[in-house]
Amino acid sequence: MPAELRSRTEGRTLVLTISNPEHRNALGPEIYAAGVEALGAAGSDREIRAVVIQGEGNTFSAGGNLQRLQANRQQSPAVQAQSIEGLNSWIEAIHTFPRPVIAAVEGAAVGAGFSLALACDLIVAASNAVFVMAYANVALSPDGGGSWSLAHALPRQLATELLLCGERIGTERLFALGVVNRVSEAGQALSTALTWAEDIGARAPNALTSIKELIYDAANHSLSEHLMREREQFVRNLHHVNAGIGIAAFLTKQKPQYE
Repeated sequence: MPAELRSRTEGRTLVLTISNPEHRNALGPEIYAAGVEALGAAGSDREIRAVVIQGEGNTFSAGGNLQRLQANRQQSPAVQAQSIEGLNSWIEAIHTFPRPVIAAVEGAAVGAGFSLALACDLIVAASNAVFVMAYANVALSPDGGGSWSLAHALPRQLATELLLCGERIGTERLFALGVVNRVSEAGQALSTALTWAEDIGARAPNALTSIKELIYDAANHSLSEHLMREREQFVRNLHHVNAGIGIAAFLTKQKPQYE
């Protein structure tokens, strides 16, 4: 069966499923392109309030297909560079997507699969899930923003350990380190992520967009610059129709229905 990225909606949540069971949901150019396309369409759909990315079956993703990578060694370096550009485009699409993206991880998230999970805004992982930055084990260096994500999420020594050693890391350790947000029972990562996505998606979409932008921009600005960015976003959101809905609902103790 060809590798594909399956798409379906669950309520107001878009579910993207990496489907390449023959190769443990290994990633490739077809999936990257489909991911960019799916997020592009969802970004302009006001009914979609969150996205969940999962792998088919009991594996999130084994990362790059090593057989394909071995074959690419016989091609021009431009071939692999183009493939990574496709992955980069998907990672950047996740970062710039205006609403939350949640990774629902069952089984293994290896190499670029781990990088993909890290690129998401939130991670739900099954208690028996395993994460591996496997690049150094096959004489490669990270892609998909894995080194960027870990360097921003962890102290340098811990990020270095995960990237240099290529060891299996369990959900509980990543939860303790603050990389995994929520731990589910085995087989329940998707349902846990969907419940969370529905709860988050009930909030005002414009406010969620502002929060996501502020978080990603924080490392690039001084405090003074960031304070100005917060001021701009706050004023914009205060004068959005949803602020009127939210404040009125709070004062009258009713459940808000945001636009």
